[in-house]
Amino acid sequence: MIESSIHVLLVDDDVAYTKIVHQSLTSYIGKQFAVTVTHTGTDAVAALTRDPSIDIVLLDYFLGGTNGLDVAKEIRSLEITTPIVFVTWNKDFELAVEGIQLDVEDYLVKDEIATSILPTTIINSLQRAALKAKIAAERKNTLLIRRRSEAIKELVVTVCHEFNNPLAAIKISCEIISRGAITPHDRVLVENLNKQTRSIEKEIMKLKDITITP
Repeated sequence: MIESSIHVLLVDDDVAYTKIVHQSLTSYIGKQFAVTVTHTGTDAVAALTRDPSIDIVLLDYFLGGTNGLDVAKEIRSLEITTPIVFVTWNKDFELAVEGIQLDVEDYLVKDEIATSILPTTIINSLQRAALKAKIAAERKNTLLIRRRSEAIKELVVTVCHEFNNPLAAIKISCEIISRGAITPHDRVLVENLNKQTRSIEKEIMKLKDITITP
C-alpha cells in the first residue's frame, strides 16, 4: 500500500476545493497519489464498498445534508476499516474525541491542505493504521493461542478424570481379590495388575502438568 501509489478518496461538496486538493496531492514529489473525488457521503460509502484499492479517505466534516461524522459512522458500521482523515475549517476538540471513537486517524484544517502537511499527514496516517492493524493481529493471534492452550488443558483434565475413575475401581478390586483365597499364580497376576495400575496413575499425574506450546 505505502510502497506504491496511494489511492485517496476525497469526499467534499466544494468542487473548487477538491481541485485544490487534487493538485496538491498529484503534484507532490515525495510520493505518487491517485485521487478519486466524491461529493456526498452516500457516494463515498458506495465507492468504498465497490473499490478495495482505496487506501485512505479524506472526509470533509461539513457536507450538504449530512456531516463527516455520520458518514464515518456509516463506514465503520459496514466494517470498512479504511483509514479516515477528517478535514474541517477549524480545530474542534469535541470532533477530535468523537473521531477517535470511530478510529479516525487524524484531522486537518482546510487552510493546511495546500501545503506539504496534507501528503505527509496521509502517509503518517497510513503508517499508524498499518501499525495498529499489525498490533491488533498479533493480539488476536495471542488470544487464539491462549484459548487453544486452555482448551487443550481442559481436555487433558477431562481425560485424566475419565482414566482415574476406572483405575481407582481396578485398585479396589485388586485389594479385595488379594484378600481372598486365591492361588499363588493368581495372586501374582493381581499384584502385577495393581502395579501396572499405579504406574498408569503416575503417568496420568505427569500428563496434568503438560506444557502446551503454540
